[in-house]
Amino acid sequence: MKPAPRGPDHAGTSLPRHLARGALGFGLLIGAVALLPATGPVSLLAVPPALLALRGCPACWAVGLAQTISRGRLERQCADGVCTLAKARPRPAAPPPRP
Repeated sequence: MKPAPRGPDHAGTSLPRHLARGALGFGLLIGAVALLPATGPVSLLAVPPALLALRGCPACWAVGLAQTISRGRLERQCADGVCTLAKARPRPAAPPPRP
């Protein structure tokens, strides 16, 4: 069986770090919009750091959250041009380090 085609990977390195990036990014976006009447266009300076924290866009962050949560639990299997998601098979334990 040939390997499954890989799509873009938006997963974070850890769930707490991914959630922290989301809180920072969404907080900055909400703050930029909420402060717009009080500070004018100056509040829009918070948008670039927000998009940097979200690594592009809120949708990409949400996809990355789903990938981070499911990493190691699901695996894509393709056969005869049809791909499905299945529970990942347990991986063998790493051999002990050599002395």
